[in-house]
Amino acid sequence: MARLAYLGTPDMAVPPLRALVEAGHDIALCVTRPDRRRGRGKEETPSPVKVAATELGLPVTHDMNDLTAAAVELAVVVAYGRIIPARLLEQTPMVNLHFSLLPRWRGAAPVERAILAGDHETGVCLMKVEEGLDTGPVYAVRTVPIDDDITLAALREELVTVASALVVDALALGVALLPHPVPQEGEVTLAEKISKEDLHLDWTRPADELKRVVRLGRAWTTFRGKRLTVLDVALEPDDDAGEHVPGSLQGSVVATGGGRLLLKQVQPESRSPMSAEEWMRGVRPAVGERLGTE
Repeated sequence: MARLAYLGTPDMAVPPLRALVEAGHDIALCVTRPDRRRGRGKEETPSPVKVAATELGLPVTHDMNDLTAAAVELAVVVAYGRIIPARLLEQTPMVNLHFSLLPRWRGAAPVERAILAGDHETGVCLMKVEEGLDTGPVYAVRTVPIDDDITLAALREELVTVASALVVDALALGVALLPHPVPQEGEVTLAEKISKEDLHLDWTRPADELKRVVRLGRAWTTFRGKRLTVLDVALEPDDDAGEHVPGSLQGSVVATGGGRLLLKQVQPESRSPMSAEEWMRGVRPAVGERLGTE
């Protein structure tokens, strides 16, 4: 088994860490972000990786420079969220579990961008960490199909399971016997961070595109000047020959720039999530009222 360091931060980085420990690898050091203060209180909250590492009895640091003294064979990076200096890459070989089929969707939000683009598949690549943004050669890859209804949360969970098995299998014979890395080939696309505007539901867009936005979570529109978060929708058969203004409501059905969407679950501003039917009973929209208007 190998002597490793582990660099990660969010929830999705926890299962691969646990998998490596369960496989018998010696995790000499975990590197994660500093604790953060939440809300108005003074209490600081550790990252999910720090919580897991502490439970597992592993040493934790917030300073990646501590890698220099860790004397590890390899560092495994999963959703770390910080740029690693070239001098550290020269001192410590590193691999990264990246949640896309490289070189498609290099960058911060590969799973989100795959869903928004309507991709039919994604996957996990175990790649060599280089100075460039996700440019390193790939040791191993596994493909995961994307169902038209799967949410971001569910797809991430599936990818994390695949990633955990992938890194354990790749290191089963030790660092020296990692597969030979293969240079990336194909068209490069960049996965920019998801912005508030990316989650804004523009009802002039086609219904299938809007459904993809909803699948990310936190999709939003407005109604009577207040924010309405749209949590779940379904494509509605567009069998009405009449013309409808995008955003206009007919019961729980919303007209779009192409097709119609059935609202299933929503969350009004400062309220708890509720079914669209419950929300409709409360607001009683007038004929011709629209979503997306101030």
